[in-house]
Amino acid sequence: MAAFRKKVEEKILDVDASMQGNLSFRDPVNIRINGKFEGNLDTKGNLTIASTANVAADIVGDNIIIGGRVRGKITAKERLTLLPTAIVEGDLYPARLNITEGAIFEGRCLMLHDFLNAEELARYLEVDLNSILEWANSGKVPASRDGEDWKFDRKTIDSWIASGKVGK
Repeated sequence: MAAFRKKVEEKILDVDASMQGNLSFRDPVNIRINGKFEGNLDTKGNLTIASTANVAADIVGDNIIIGGRVRGKITAKERLTLLPTAIVEGDLYPARLNITEGAIFEGRCLMLHDFLNAEELARYLEVDLNSILEWANSGKVPASRDGEDWKFDRKTIDSWIASGKVGK
């Protein structure tokens, strides 16, 4: 039996300029930032911050590779890699983390788990704990009971967010 692979069009955005604002991508894309960026980045796919880049942003992405200077909160849903030339100041929330010798990191690191409790989900979504508990009790957020506590599958939560059902 022959296996057929659907060729996925590779989308690449290479930023060499100085930019400010919010960038959000719904579809997977490969982004490389070589210049200066300030604001917020919300990506799917691969984000590379080159050794020449200077970024002041809160970043959410799947696979993030940092070789330049970054200040801000970084959430990597799959993997975060700090290359030897990386200088990172801020809070890291990676599912997996690779810090190469020579990289400089100053801040906090809290690893993402496959399952989150209510407090962790509130931090992950940047909403107050009471909203999370209200959503869980009313069935507005995908959740399951673990004794008296709620637990939330991170990948299911990510899909829920992508569907636009947050808080509905």
